[in-house]
Amino acid sequence: MLDYTHIQSILNTLPDPVFILTRSGLYAGIFGGIDKRYYHDSRFLIGKYMSEVLNADKTEWFLAVIERALSKPGLHVVEYGLSWRDVIGLPAGGPNKEIWFEGRVQALDFPVHGEDAVLWVASNITTRHEQELQLRWQSATDPLTGLPNRRHMLEVLREYLEVFMRYQTPLSVLLFDVDHFKIINDDFGHDVGDRVLIAIAELCRNELRHTDVSVRFGGDEFVIMLPHTPAEQAAPLVDRLRQRVANELRQIDGLPCNPTISGGLSELLPSDSDAQQVLKRADAALYGAKRQGRNRIVLG
Repeated sequence: MLDYTHIQSILNTLPDPVFILTRSGLYAGIFGGIDKRYYHDSRFLIGKYMSEVLNADKTEWFLAVIERALSKPGLHVVEYGLSWRDVIGLPAGGPNKEIWFEGRVQALDFPVHGEDAVLWVASNITTRHEQELQLRWQSATDPLTGLPNRRHMLEVLREYLEVFMRYQTPLSVLLFDVDHFKIINDDFGHDVGDRVLIAIAELCRNELRHTDVSVRFGGDEFVIMLPHTPAEQAAPLVDRLRQRVANELRQIDGLPCNPTISGGLSELLPSDSDAQQVLKRADAALYGAKRQGRNRIVLG
Protein backbone atom coordinates (compact mmCIF):
# COMPACT_ATOMS: atom_id res chain seq x y z
CA MET A 1 0.00 0.00 0.00
CA LEU A 2 1.35 3.40 -1.01
CA ASP A 3 1.86 5.99 1.68
CA TYR A 4 2.35 9.76 1.30
CA THR A 5 6.14 9.39 0.97
CA HIS A 6 5.74 6.97 -1.93
CA ILE A 7 3.23 9.22 -3.68
CA GLN A 8 5.48 12.25 -3.26
CA SER A 9 8.42 10.28 -4.64
CA ILE A 10 6.37 9.22 -7.66
CA LEU A 11 5.24 12.81 -8.32
CA ASN A 12 8.81 14.04 -8.14
CA THR A 13 9.83 11.70 -10.99
CA LEU A 14 7.41 13.39 -13.43
CA PRO A 15 9.24 15.04 -16.35
CA ASP A 16 6.92 18.09 -16.34
CA PRO A 17 6.48 20.31 -13.28
CA VAL A 18 3.26 20.02 -11.30
CA PHE A 19 2.10 23.00 -9.23
CA ILE A 20 -0.44 23.15 -6.43
CA LEU A 21 -1.83 26.69 -6.63
CA THR A 22 -4.42 28.25 -4.35
CA ARG A 23 -7.12 30.70 -5.32
CA SER A 24 -5.00 33.61 -4.04
CA GLY A 25 -1.99 32.52 -6.10
CA LEU A 26 0.05 30.76 -3.42
CA TYR A 27 2.57 28.19 -4.63
CA ALA A 28 1.51 25.56 -2.10
CA GLY A 29 3.41 22.64 -3.60
CA ILE A 30 5.65 21.81 -6.56
CA PHE A 31 6.52 18.35 -7.85
CA GLY A 32 8.30 16.88 -10.86
CA GLY A 33 10.01 18.89 -13.55
CA ILE A 34 13.04 16.63 -13.68
CA ASP A 35 13.56 17.05 -17.45
CA LYS A 36 16.46 19.49 -17.19
CA ARG A 37 16.38 20.17 -20.93
CA TYR A 38 13.32 22.33 -20.39
CA TYR A 39 12.94 23.17 -16.70
CA HIS A 40 14.82 24.74 -13.83
CA ASP A 41 14.24 23.71 -10.23
CA SER A 42 11.14 25.67 -9.16
CA ARG A 43 10.84 24.46 -5.60
CA PHE A 44 12.13 27.79 -4.27
CA LEU A 45 8.67 29.17 -5.17
CA ILE A 46 6.91 27.11 -2.51
CA GLY A 47 5.35 29.45 0.05
CA LYS A 48 5.50 32.46 -2.27
CA TYR A 49 2.58 34.19 -3.97
CA MET A 50 2.50 34.77 -7.72
CA SER A 51 2.30 38.50 -7.09
CA GLU A 52 5.74 38.27 -5.45
CA VAL A 53 7.45 36.72 -8.48
CA LEU A 54 5.42 37.78 -11.53
CA ASN A 55 4.43 41.20 -12.84
CA ALA A 56 0.87 42.44 -12.36
CA ASP A 57 -0.43 41.56 -15.84
CA LYS A 58 0.89 38.02 -15.79
CA THR A 59 -0.29 37.48 -12.19
CA GLU A 60 -3.77 38.66 -13.15
CA TRP A 61 -3.82 36.23 -16.08
CA PHE A 62 -2.81 33.23 -13.94
CA LEU A 63 -5.33 34.10 -11.21
CA ALA A 64 -8.09 34.39 -13.83
CA VAL A 65 -7.28 30.90 -15.14
CA ILE A 66 -7.28 29.51 -11.60
CA GLU A 67 -10.63 31.17 -10.87
CA ARG A 68 -12.10 29.77 -14.07
CA ALA A 69 -10.92 26.25 -13.22
CA LEU A 70 -12.38 26.51 -9.71
CA SER A 71 -15.74 27.80 -10.92
CA LYS A 72 -16.19 25.35 -13.79
CA PRO A 73 -15.45 21.63 -13.20
CA GLY A 74 -13.29 19.74 -15.66
CA LEU A 75 -9.88 20.00 -17.25
CA HIS A 76 -8.83 23.43 -18.54
CA VAL A 77 -6.04 23.64 -21.13
CA VAL A 78 -4.27 26.96 -21.76
CA GLU A 79 -1.17 28.09 -23.65
CA TYR A 80 1.01 30.91 -22.40
CA GLY A 81 4.44 32.43 -22.77
CA LEU A 82 6.90 33.52 -20.07
CA SER A 83 9.91 35.77 -20.57
CA TRP A 84 12.29 37.73 -18.37
CA ARG A 85 9.90 40.70 -18.58
CA ASP A 86 7.25 38.72 -16.72
CA VAL A 87 9.45 37.90 -13.73
CA ILE A 88 10.05 40.38 -10.92
CA GLY A 89 13.63 41.09 -9.96
CA LEU A 90 15.41 39.95 -13.12
CA PRO A 91 17.81 42.52 -14.65
CA ALA A 92 16.64 44.42 -17.73
CA GLY A 93 18.01 43.36 -21.08
CA GLY A 94 17.40 39.65 -20.66
CA PRO A 95 16.72 37.34 -23.61
CA ASN A 96 13.74 38.39 -25.72
CA LYS A 97 12.78 34.81 -26.48
CA GLU A 98 9.66 33.63 -24.68
CA ILE A 99 9.34 30.11 -23.34
CA TRP A 100 5.92 28.71 -24.17
CA PHE A 101 3.92 26.28 -22.04
CA GLU A 102 0.74 24.29 -22.19
CA GLY A 103 -0.99 24.33 -18.84
CA ARG A 104 -3.44 21.61 -17.85
CA VAL A 105 -5.43 22.88 -14.90
CA GLN A 106 -7.84 20.92 -12.73
CA ALA A 107 -9.62 21.96 -9.53
CA LEU A 108 -8.84 19.87 -6.45
CA ASP A 109 -11.73 18.58 -4.36
CA PHE A 110 -10.09 19.48 -1.04
CA PRO A 111 -8.76 22.76 0.40
CA VAL A 112 -5.06 23.57 0.62
CA HIS A 113 -3.95 25.92 3.40
CA GLY A 114 -7.63 26.72 3.93
CA GLU A 115 -8.20 27.76 0.29
CA ASP A 116 -9.66 26.20 -2.83
CA ALA A 117 -6.79 25.06 -5.03
CA VAL A 118 -5.92 23.64 -8.43
CA LEU A 119 -3.42 21.20 -9.86
CA TRP A 120 -1.47 22.88 -12.70
CA VAL A 121 0.73 20.74 -14.97
CA ALA A 122 3.06 22.85 -17.16
CA SER A 123 4.54 21.33 -20.32
CA ASN A 124 7.20 23.16 -22.35
CA ILE A 125 5.87 23.54 -25.92
CA THR A 126 8.32 26.19 -27.16
CA THR A 127 9.54 24.12 -30.12
CA ARG A 128 6.00 23.27 -31.20
CA HIS A 129 4.90 26.88 -30.80
CA GLU A 130 7.78 28.14 -32.96
CA GLN A 131 7.01 25.54 -35.63
CA GLU A 132 3.36 26.60 -35.66
CA LEU A 133 4.37 30.26 -36.01
CA GLN A 134 6.68 29.37 -38.87
CA LEU A 135 3.96 27.43 -40.67
CA ARG A 136 1.51 30.28 -40.11
CA TRP A 137 4.04 32.76 -41.49
CA GLN A 138 4.70 30.56 -44.53
CA SER A 139 0.98 30.17 -45.25
CA ALA A 140 0.52 33.97 -45.20
CA THR A 141 3.69 35.02 -47.06
CA ASP A 142 4.67 35.11 -50.72
CA PRO A 143 8.00 33.23 -50.96
CA LEU A 144 9.39 35.32 -53.85
CA THR A 145 8.85 38.84 -52.53
CA GLY A 146 8.44 38.21 -48.81
CA LEU A 147 5.22 40.25 -48.85
CA PRO A 148 1.96 38.96 -47.37
CA ASN A 149 0.00 36.90 -49.86
CA ARG A 150 -3.57 37.01 -51.15
CA ARG A 151 -4.91 34.78 -48.39
CA HIS A 152 -3.56 37.04 -45.68
CA MET A 153 -4.78 40.15 -47.49
CA LEU A 154 -8.37 38.91 -47.68
CA GLU A 155 -8.38 38.22 -43.93
CA VAL A 156 -7.02 41.70 -43.15
CA LEU A 157 -9.37 43.37 -45.61
CA ARG A 158 -12.37 41.72 -43.94
CA GLU A 159 -11.17 43.07 -40.59
CA TYR A 160 -10.82 46.57 -42.04
CA LEU A 161 -14.35 46.35 -43.43
CA GLU A 162 -15.72 45.45 -39.99
CA VAL A 163 -13.94 48.44 -38.46
CA PHE A 164 -15.24 50.68 -41.26
CA MET A 165 -18.81 49.53 -40.75
CA ARG A 166 -18.58 50.17 -37.02
CA TYR A 167 -16.55 53.39 -36.85
CA GLN A 168 -16.48 54.69 -40.46
CA THR A 169 -12.67 54.53 -40.41
CA PRO A 170 -11.60 55.05 -44.05
CA LEU A 171 -9.49 52.58 -45.99
CA SER A 172 -8.12 53.00 -49.51
CA VAL A 173 -7.09 50.04 -51.67
CA LEU A 174 -4.70 50.17 -54.62
CA LEU A 175 -4.59 47.26 -57.07
CA PHE A 176 -1.75 47.50 -59.56
CA ASP A 177 0.24 45.34 -61.94
CA VAL A 178 3.36 45.59 -64.08
CA ASP A 179 2.81 46.98 -67.57
CA HIS A 180 3.60 44.47 -70.33
CA PHE A 181 4.85 41.94 -67.80
CA LYS A 182 4.29 39.03 -70.18
CA ILE A 183 6.55 40.69 -72.73
CA ILE A 184 9.24 41.15 -70.05
CA ASN A 185 9.08 37.43 -69.24
CA ASP A 186 8.96 36.37 -72.90
CA ASP A 187 11.74 38.66 -74.12
CA PHE A 188 14.14 38.59 -71.15
CA GLY A 189 13.21 35.44 -69.22
CA HIS A 190 11.41 34.70 -65.97
CA ASP A 191 14.51 35.46 -63.90
CA VAL A 192 14.30 39.08 -65.04
CA GLY A 193 10.56 39.07 -64.34
CA ASP A 194 11.22 37.82 -60.82
CA ARG A 195 13.83 40.56 -60.28
CA VAL A 196 11.25 43.16 -61.31
CA LEU A 197 8.70 41.81 -58.82
CA ILE A 198 11.27 41.69 -56.01
CA ALA A 199 12.37 45.26 -56.74
CA ILE A 200 8.78 46.52 -56.72
CA ALA A 201 8.12 44.77 -53.41
CA GLU A 202 11.20 46.49 -51.94
CA LEU A 203 10.00 49.88 -53.18
CA CYS A 204 6.63 49.24 -51.53
CA ARG A 205 8.37 48.59 -48.22
CA ASN A 206 10.54 51.68 -48.49
CA GLU A 207 8.12 54.18 -50.01
CA LEU A 208 4.91 53.57 -48.15
CA ARG A 209 4.01 54.34 -44.55
CA HIS A 210 4.62 51.71 -41.88
CA THR A 211 0.85 51.43 -41.35
CA ASP A 212 0.21 50.58 -45.03
CA VAL A 213 -0.03 46.92 -45.98
CA SER A 214 1.60 45.77 -49.24
CA VAL A 215 0.55 42.41 -50.67
CA ARG A 216 1.52 40.28 -53.64
CA PHE A 217 -1.95 39.48 -54.91
CA GLY A 218 -0.81 36.96 -57.51
CA GLY A 219 1.34 36.89 -60.66
CA ASP A 220 2.41 40.48 -61.31
CA GLU A 221 -0.50 41.96 -59.33
CA PHE A 222 -0.02 43.78 -56.04
CA VAL A 223 -2.46 45.26 -53.55
CA ILE A 224 -1.76 48.06 -51.11
CA MET A 225 -4.14 48.81 -48.24
CA LEU A 226 -3.89 52.32 -46.79
CA PRO A 227 -5.77 52.50 -43.46
CA HIS A 228 -7.22 55.73 -42.07
CA THR A 229 -6.84 57.25 -45.53
CA PRO A 230 -9.61 58.21 -47.99
CA ALA A 231 -8.84 57.79 -51.69
CA GLU A 232 -8.33 61.51 -52.25
CA GLN A 233 -5.50 61.55 -49.69
CA ALA A 234 -4.12 58.21 -50.82
CA ALA A 235 -3.82 59.26 -54.48
CA PRO A 236 -0.57 61.29 -54.17
CA LEU A 237 0.98 58.58 -51.96
CA VAL A 238 0.43 55.79 -54.46
CA ASP A 239 1.31 57.97 -57.44
CA ARG A 240 4.66 58.67 -55.81
CA LEU A 241 5.20 54.91 -55.70
CA ARG A 242 4.32 54.70 -59.40
CA GLN A 243 6.88 57.38 -60.21
CA ARG A 244 9.59 55.66 -58.18
CA VAL A 245 8.98 52.39 -60.02
CA ALA A 246 9.30 54.17 -63.37
CA ASN A 247 12.39 56.13 -62.36
CA GLU A 248 14.35 53.71 -60.20
CA LEU A 249 13.87 50.26 -61.68
CA ARG A 250 15.59 51.36 -64.89
CA GLN A 251 18.70 52.05 -62.79
CA ILE A 252 19.04 48.49 -61.51
CA ASP A 253 22.29 47.04 -62.83
CA GLY A 254 21.75 44.47 -65.52
CA LEU A 255 17.99 44.98 -65.81
CA PRO A 256 17.35 45.07 -69.57
CA CYS A 257 13.92 46.77 -69.38
CA ASN A 258 12.20 49.86 -67.97
CA PRO A 259 9.18 48.53 -66.05
CA THR A 260 6.21 50.72 -65.15
CA ILE A 261 3.01 50.00 -63.26
CA SER A 262 -0.66 50.81 -63.73
CA GLY A 263 -3.16 50.82 -60.89
CA GLY A 264 -6.71 51.36 -59.78
CA LEU A 265 -7.43 53.11 -56.49
CA SER A 266 -10.68 52.79 -54.57
CA GLU A 267 -11.92 53.07 -51.00
CA LEU A 268 -14.44 51.35 -48.73
CA LEU A 269 -17.99 52.63 -49.13
CA PRO A 270 -21.00 52.38 -46.78
CA SER A 271 -22.75 50.30 -49.44
CA ASP A 272 -20.04 47.59 -49.41
CA SER A 273 -21.51 44.36 -48.11
CA ASP A 274 -18.26 42.41 -48.42
CA ALA A 275 -14.57 43.09 -48.84
CA GLN A 276 -14.53 41.96 -52.48
CA GLN A 277 -16.48 44.99 -53.66
CA VAL A 278 -13.67 47.48 -53.07
CA LEU A 279 -11.33 45.14 -54.95
CA LYS A 280 -13.75 44.98 -57.88
CA ARG A 281 -13.83 48.78 -58.12
CA ALA A 282 -10.05 48.94 -57.94
CA ASP A 283 -9.78 46.25 -60.62
CA ALA A 284 -12.15 48.17 -62.92
CA ALA A 285 -10.08 51.33 -62.38
CA LEU A 286 -6.90 49.35 -63.17
CA TYR A 287 -8.32 48.39 -66.56
CA GLY A 288 -9.21 52.04 -67.06
CA ALA A 289 -5.55 52.92 -66.47
CA LYS A 290 -4.54 50.37 -69.11
CA ARG A 291 -6.97 51.83 -71.62
CA GLN A 292 -5.66 55.34 -70.95
CA GLY A 293 -2.11 54.40 -71.89
CA ARG A 294 -0.62 52.67 -68.79
CA ASN A 295 1.91 54.02 -66.27
CA ARG A 296 -0.81 55.79 -64.31
CA ILE A 297 -3.17 55.43 -61.33
CA VAL A 298 -6.91 55.83 -61.91
CA LEU A 299 -9.51 56.43 -59.22
CA GLY A 300 -12.45 54.09 -59.19
